[in-house]
Amino acid sequence: DVQLVESGGGSVQPGGSLRVSCVATGFTFRDAEMSWVRRVPGKGLQWVSSISKNSAIKDYSGFVKGRFTISRDNANSTLFLQMNSLEPADTAVYYCATDRAGRQRGQGTQVTVSS
Repeated sequence: DVQLVESGGGSVQPGGSLRVSCVATGFTFRDAEMSWVRRVPGKGLQWVSSISKNSAIKDYSGFVKGRFTISRDNANSTLFLQMNSLEPADTAVYYCATDRAGRQRGQGTQVTVSS
């Protein structure tokens, strides 16, 4: 079975940074495009970023471009999202997913940005 386990969330002040991680099992991670999606309170899932299987292509939504960086470690089946210059609007549960719509995702990790 596919398992995606996120970690690294927490609370941070505006302007701060966090890195969230996701360990993947149950499928061939190195052959899969991977994504981060998030659920903002009161809203549906939002696509955040995706990375191709060999890291050659990285896509970002407009609201995180220039602030967030996606990366992966295929040797350890781990996906990362480095989040800098965090804003209160980034407060959400962050999920890693095997598809951009987030249909197959983990349990999520909470990120709270507040002063």
